Order: sequence, then C-alpha cells, then structure tokens
Amino acid sequence: MNNLLDKQQLSGEEAVERTLRPQYFREYIGQDKVKEQLEIFIKAAKLRDEALDHVLLFGPPGLGKTTMAAVIANELGVNLKQTSGPVIEKPGDLVAILNDLEPGDVLFIDEIHRMPMVVEEVLYSAMEDFYVDIMIGQGENSRAVHLELPPFTLIGATTRAGMLSNPLRARFGISGHMEYYALEDLTEIVERTADIFEADITHEAAQQLARRSRGTPRIANRLLKRVRDFAQIMGDGQIDDQVTDKALTMLDVDQEGLDYVDQKILRTMIEVYRGGPVGLGTLAVNIAEERETVEDMYEPYLIQQGFIIRTKSGRVATQKAYEHLGYPYPQT
Repeated sequence: MNNLLDKQQLSGEEAVERTLRPQYFREYIGQDKVKEQLEIFIKAAKLRDEALDHVLLFGPPGLGKTTMAAVIANELGVNLKQTSGPVIEKPGDLVAILNDLEPGDVLFIDEIHRMPMVVEEVLYSAMEDFYVDIMIGQGENSRAVHLELPPFTLIGATTRAGMLSNPLRARFGISGHMEYYALEDLTEIVERTADIFEADITHEAAQQLARRSRGTPRIANRLLKRVRDFAQIMGDGQIDDQVTDKALTMLDVDQEGLDYVDQKILRTMIEVYRGGPVGLGTLAVNIAEERETVEDMYEPYLIQQGFIIRTKSGRVATQKAYEHLGYPYPQT
C-alpha cells in the first residue's frame, strides 16, 4: 500500500531526516516524564511477553511524536507500520493495514483525530479485543466476516486531543503529553544535529538558535540548516553568535522566537482590535490563514509564552505582547 511505510523503506530526504532522529530512549533528548513512564510500561510488557498497551501521544506539532513512536517500536524490538488519519478513508483501508500486522507490531496513526468516524468504529474492536467484523458484498449477497488480529500496539498522535471521541480516547491505556522543550534540552538537540551535519557551531550560537526555535526541535533543526547556509556563503563556515543573529533576523525570527506570522497575529490584535478580545475565526481571516493553522501552529506557543490569553469572549493580547512589539500598553 502506498500509504503504509515500513521503517526500513527510507530514501533520499527521508534517510537524511532519520539520521537526526534518535532510535532509542537513551538517545532521545527531552520529554523526560513521558520517557520514564514509557520505559517502565515497555519493560513490564516485555517481561510478560505481551503487546504494549495502546499509546496516545498529543501536543503541538514538531515535538517528536513520530520519533517517539519509532523509539517505542525499537525498544520493543518489533516492526513499525505508519499511516495517517486522513489517508484511511474507508474501513477496508484500515482492515488491510491491520491484516498486515505481525504479533506485537506497532501501528502508528498520525493525525488520528482526522480519521473518519466510520473507520474509527472499526478500530474499537481491533484495539479492545483484537478482531474486526466486516461486511463483504452488497444487498442480498452481503455477509459478515469475522477477522481475528494478532495482539498489536496502536500509537495515535494528535495535535488536537480534544477532537478525539470519548470511545476512542478511552481505549488508549497510556497517554503522553508532549510539551515544549526546555532551553537546555533544545540546545543539546541543536548541537547534536550540527555534529551530524559536521557543522562548526559555538555553544552560544546553539543556545541562541534554541531560544528562538519556539521550544520545538523540528523548527530548531530547520533553522540550523538555514543558518548553516548563511555561514557558508556569508561567513567562514563557522556558526557563531553574530552569524546566527544575522541569519535569523533575515528569516524574520525575533529574539523570542516569534516569526512573521506570530508578529502579524499580535499586531492585528493590537492595531485592529485594540488588543481584543477577538474571535479566532475573525483573527484567522484578518491574517489570511486557516483557522486550524492558527489554532494548532501559532496560538499554543503565543499562549505558553504569555503573549495572548484566551477568554470566553475571545483572544486578548497581554501587556507582554504590547511591550515586545513596542506599543504603549493601555492602562484602562
């Protein structure tokens, strides 16, 4: 199937990206709480010679949910099968994937909240009792087929845990909340990536990159690639403080890690709506972005960093947002 990727089937850019990803918990930087819990659950499952209970990983994009799924499969010593919610359009697609699993395998479904309800309902019995009942044929010739499945572990990843139905959420025995990375952990990730790229980077530059990467490894690695380009073309190849600052300023990433869209959101709230409250849909229209994009990619970090707050009436810009962008904060 085109939508199913075995962990050995990597080529080109995928192979390069995989070198940046840790393979085992001992290599995985950050997310200590989730790691510690999973290590215990995995060891217990292996001692009992059972499949690991189903795992739900949730949190903002770019925090390592896909990487964590691969690490879990490696720690268990089993195969990883990977797909995504939007790709599984009908029950037959899911049944074909499930039928391809070996005992103990890990099935990773990214964006599981976007899976159609008719598919989700088939997943219930598969997760709970390891079987599916499907209808074959049409009309008078239709008949039910009972298909037994080997014990497996489903790992679901989502950026919007609130959109999961209660029956699906209840079938996950393990939940892991992926949080934004601390500066020290993200700095270590930047230095590890630079070492893989054989790029010469100072510790201070790595810290600055980490500080301006929104607490997100994916963004840190992406910015490091661009700063490396800048250092090679505009400098002597070494990534230091000055080169990093010039490159990130050119990329419209400020000292707080806010990019052009982040700043546009805050400026719109302050200039057009006097700081709010303003509805998310209205805000998305004003900045010409999809509502889901603003809610999933930009708003969580702005809230976490204290630039905006959510109220019953809408989003409100804080005093920190005014001061960061150089606007006088209204006292009343």
